[in-house]
Amino acid sequence: MNLLLQTTHSNLKAQIAVTGSKSETNRLLLLKALFPNITLANTSNSDDSEVMEKALKGNDEIVDIHHAGTAMRFLTAFFAVNEGREVVLTGSQRMQERPIKVLVEALRQLGAQITYEKEEGYPPIRIKGQKITASKVSIPANVSSQYISALSLVAPKLENGIEITLVGDITSVPYIKMTLALLNDLEIQTKFEGNVITVYPKQEVESKVMTVESDWSSASYFFSLVALADSASITLTSYKENSLQGDSALVEIYKEMGVNSRFENNTLILEKEPNFNFESVTFDLNNTPDIAQTIVVTCFGLGIGCYLTGLHTLKIKETDRLEALRIEMTKLGANISVTNDSLTLIPTDNINPNIKIATYNDHRMAMAFAPLALKVPIIIENAEVVSKSYPDFWNDMNKLGYNETEL
Repeated sequence: MNLLLQTTHSNLKAQIAVTGSKSETNRLLLLKALFPNITLANTSNSDDSEVMEKALKGNDEIVDIHHAGTAMRFLTAFFAVNEGREVVLTGSQRMQERPIKVLVEALRQLGAQITYEKEEGYPPIRIKGQKITASKVSIPANVSSQYISALSLVAPKLENGIEITLVGDITSVPYIKMTLALLNDLEIQTKFEGNVITVYPKQEVESKVMTVESDWSSASYFFSLVALADSASITLTSYKENSLQGDSALVEIYKEMGVNSRFENNTLILEKEPNFNFESVTFDLNNTPDIAQTIVVTCFGLGIGCYLTGLHTLKIKETDRLEALRIEMTKLGANISVTNDSLTLIPTDNINPNIKIATYNDHRMAMAFAPLALKVPIIIENAEVVSKSYPDFWNDMNKLGYNETEL
């Protein structure tokens, strides 16, 4: 489905209920599989979370998680410690191009039995669940934090817990801290000191309702809309000022682009600051790489420059997001260049209208470019890809006055 997006007004006012955080939901789904007496509320309705839940509840020998990268990492660890269960974990063609070797090697250090069905280092993988008694493991720290979270999440059920030594500079620390905080909420003891994470064993937890906060990555598109609008006041539910999610850094980042944020009774209110002027922004997104696409499109729409660093993990996401951004932004008329871990955008006032934006099976490509329709008509190819994390996205754009024509 290709959608032509356009809007006749740039004065935005709406209240939007954003689905629960995919990041929190997928962690809690795994913990519920380990501790069934947990109850979950406000879980994400994303494709990724539905795939994760189905895999955890099912008994199939072949488990296909499609495009869900988080599910691939978390389930690799889950099935590795699920004694007596044997599965082949696979996914889409793109998933079979995304590396899993670092996590597999870490689990093998602990005694897991995992073999590759096709290419060394990549899914699909065959996992024979084992009782794990080893507890010490080393893992490179500059790869996906999901590897580290996967190990931490299954650790309470290991006989001796786990001690993870992180080698090198640590990437996406907020996501690691989110995982540990959720464990702490269940009174599972953890430590994160220097480059060592310790999770202590705990075979049972008390019954508890765990409520998922709404997704901050999904909120990023509304920050972008407010920045690009002539005037705006958008209320988002349900958000906490002291969030576990790293992408809550949006509040400070978009303050530099004229978006004021305030919290009232678990809602987040975004308002456009009038007459806000600036020329360029510089951000290190090492802890928040998932909002890079949104920020770049916002800056382009505002006619300002940006320099972003800390983007090395974007090359192994749903697509090579840096290269995808470079290609699609260039079609729109942007002066953009990328390296392995950085992006530079030179200011320009020209935006080419009616450009078709390829989405590369990447939900964030579709949603990050959508706010640009406040400036020019834009066509989003394969717009249904948003269901991966935010199935209601296009309905919510309607509430803000967007006209969507299916081509």
